[in-house]
Amino acid sequence: MVLQIDSVWGWASPPLRLQLGGSRGASGRVAAGAPSSQRMGEMVVERAPSPARLSHTSEKHPRATLTELNVLRRHRELCDVVLNVGSRKIFAHRVILSACSPYFRAMFTGELAESRQTEVTIRDIDEMAMELLIDFCYTSHIIVEEANVQTLLPAACLLQLAEIQDICCEFLKRQLDPSNCLGIRAFADTHSCRELLRIADKFTQHNFQEVMESEEFLLLPVGQLVDIISSDELNVRTEEQVFSAVMNWVKYNVTERRQHLAQVLQHVRLPLLSPKFLVGTVGSDLLVRSDDACRDLVDEAKNYLLLPQERPLMQGPRTRPRKPTRRGEVLFAVGGWCSGDAIASVERFDPNTADWKMVAPMSKRRCGVGVAVLNDLLYAVGGHDGQSYLNSIERYDPQTNQWSCDVAPTTSCRTSVGVAVLDGFLYAVGGQDGVQCLNHVERYDPKENKWSKVSPMTTRRLGVAVAVLGGYLYAIGGSDGQSPLNTVERYDPRQNKWSQVSPMSTRRKHLGCAVFNNLIYAVGGRDDCMELSSAERYNPHTNSWSPIVAMTSRRSGVGLAVVNGLLYAVGGFDGTAYLKTIEVYDSEQNQWKLCGCMNYRRLGGGVGLRPPSSAQMAETPLTPLTPITPVTPVTPPAPVSVPVVITNTRKRYRRSMSII
Repeated sequence: MVLQIDSVWGWASPPLRLQLGGSRGASGRVAAGAPSSQRMGEMVVERAPSPARLSHTSEKHPRATLTELNVLRRHRELCDVVLNVGSRKIFAHRVILSACSPYFRAMFTGELAESRQTEVTIRDIDEMAMELLIDFCYTSHIIVEEANVQTLLPAACLLQLAEIQDICCEFLKRQLDPSNCLGIRAFADTHSCRELLRIADKFTQHNFQEVMESEEFLLLPVGQLVDIISSDELNVRTEEQVFSAVMNWVKYNVTERRQHLAQVLQHVRLPLLSPKFLVGTVGSDLLVRSDDACRDLVDEAKNYLLLPQERPLMQGPRTRPRKPTRRGEVLFAVGGWCSGDAIASVERFDPNTADWKMVAPMSKRRCGVGVAVLNDLLYAVGGHDGQSYLNSIERYDPQTNQWSCDVAPTTSCRTSVGVAVLDGFLYAVGGQDGVQCLNHVERYDPKENKWSKVSPMTTRRLGVAVAVLGGYLYAIGGSDGQSPLNTVERYDPRQNKWSQVSPMSTRRKHLGCAVFNNLIYAVGGRDDCMELSSAERYNPHTNSWSPIVAMTSRRSGVGLAVVNGLLYAVGGFDGTAYLKTIEVYDSEQNQWKLCGCMNYRRLGGGVGLRPPSSAQMAETPLTPLTPITPVTPVTPPAPVSVPVVITNTRKRYRRSMSII
């Protein structure tokens, strides 16, 4: 046995052997059968001995080591290399630089002359950027901002600091704007930042209508202009916009650019222009007429338009319609009546995937609820919870997937209410309060969190549809408490006055209403006898209604919404069953087509539109439907349709970002 001398007490003690088995009792006595030669301080091991160990990894050590290395660098202690960058001398340690940068590793570990030099000159790099990057190697901290990103990214590319490259690209992604996206795109292309280039391309295509108005667009080289306008995903309403953009670019410097007109014009899809625009605008342009190749392109387009029977033989890139990747508008279906009770559930429809997904439910069940979007937030106004009429308001934030109840209530309870947004105010129109049908109108100021009454309608209306067009608020149809109405009136906020306009051809209550292509569409609802599938539209310039093709199903209490240029009819009641089906209107073919189903059947629910801000809403995990304690079923209140308000704003980002 090897003895150890205790340095404090001075006596000899044998090494301690730890018992690993379970042979000791609870009293800690030595197990029976221990050898008689056992000495004090020994513990019996009844199985093969194994060394005891404790593994430890320090989380403080890397940071502390870097901190001390940086202190040494600042004091110029143990530094073995000096970097000459511009007018600056930067002291450093080769091992740190080599560990952080493949560029320095190759320089200091290979056969290059710099591997033997104590001073190394670095050219073609900004000295401030180099100092920031060396600081990062020692501190793991850097601040990327508008003032340094254009020098920091090239320097990071040279030193092959991939993490800093990614941070700079992420910063630039967040700064994308129609006024600067082309410059960022060119910057990304120069420095081979493929992901940033891809994002900038997508942004440019999606926001082309704004980009084409920017100064950067007019300064584009011809090659980049061709790359942009040749994309199938260019987001334009008509090809006329592309032609106008091209001609503005040419005329910005006509002396130098007229030689490129034919090269650029061949990427404008002239056969998709309207005949009037092709002949009256394109064909009569002096620059186009003076170029033989341009005239040939115009003649090709004329033949395509004049000879429809020959079009199958004339297909090519210029006859292919653009198919932009549309993002932004997402449809929400809110509350309603389902399975004999009012519901609080909310779901959203993404037209790009045709999927309905549940989001956070409201805190209250609401049927006959009015829904609209104000400042990118979804408001649910009033309704009926299955037992009582409501004047409370809830507000949904898609960013957080949460409802809040801190909105001031309306001055009276309202169900079957129409809701819309005009000039930054949220209007609640008509409805019923459980006692009478209402003609009251009030509006909500989000800055003051306050409702105030405005001039009442000339007619009491429940189940009314409302729409905003041309600066007016329209109240369409509904019921006066006795019978359905076909009358329509509109509110002028400048005069605080309601006036009658042309009535619909059909009496409708609980109809759906939306503004589509500057016309007001009214669909479905119920007349004196039955649920309706018919539809009509109002032209404010002629003050007249005209019929369109009927929907595939009768729908009372239907929601109507325009999503990405398509008109959707959502849910309702067909006289026999509550519906969860959706149909979409094809304005070119004048027909309705079924296009999927919601998760819940909904009568008298609200629909609203909002773009997914920060474009990540589709990727955000959504709260599942929360079960709600059932209430005693009652006779359902009358169904209601609600209007749709579309917002299309985009979140702005701050101009600097700290990365730690």
